[in-house]
Amino acid sequence: MSKLRIAITADTYPYASDVTNLVRAPFTARELVEIVGELGALPIVLPDVAGAKGEDYAELFDALILPGGPDMDPTFFGEEPVWQIGTTNYKRDVFETELFHAFHASGKPIFGICRGCQLINTVMGGTVYQDLPSQNPEAYIRHSQAAPGSYPTHHIAVEEGSVISHALGSRAYVNSRHHQAIKNVAPGLWATAKAPDGVVECVESRDSDQIVAVQWHPENMWKEHPEMRALFVDFLARAEAFRSR
Repeated sequence: MSKLRIAITADTYPYASDVTNLVRAPFTARELVEIVGELGALPIVLPDVAGAKGEDYAELFDALILPGGPDMDPTFFGEEPVWQIGTTNYKRDVFETELFHAFHASGKPIFGICRGCQLINTVMGGTVYQDLPSQNPEAYIRHSQAAPGSYPTHHIAVEEGSVISHALGSRAYVNSRHHQAIKNVAPGLWATAKAPDGVVECVESRDSDQIVAVQWHPENMWKEHPEMRALFVDFLARAEAFRSR
């Protein structure tokens, strides 16, 4: 049987290269590509394409990963940008929204990471804090850590019976590099992990195991933290199970 084909959406590097002098180059985290490849699947990075049809991609791939990146454009959840919002990428928002709808309709597994978690929640009808520190005074934990990005810095409590509980148990130690976060959880999703200050750290599909989306960056932790590796093992197992139906 052929290897699983895993679509990974790209971010955009906006500066000129000293070597090629090209601008707006698509890229993703090397460690994300490595873990998908090491587990026996084919990681394929997708740049945003204007006017793309999500169905064309959903037919080609077995599962979708929506990784971290810049802030969500607030117009996607009916708000104007506040002063504290960071860099946004409207074209990526449009492309990933199109892909999400197609993969969601297909039933194929979807894994969101950080920004990907926020995008999934937004596309399904939820909202996010544009800037968590200024908009949620109860969020007392530093969610944009000063420690190196692969280091865990705060704990999360995990819901019993959730998909991620099989890898993480009831409590986990995670890294944290975000200033946006889920505000209102979308219909069709349930919050399966939270930080001690109540910030949502994971959402999953209510009625299936299709969607798992985490607020931290397991792709930066899996080499030293086996439980984070297990999240990717589980994701690919669900993709294999769906393909085998």
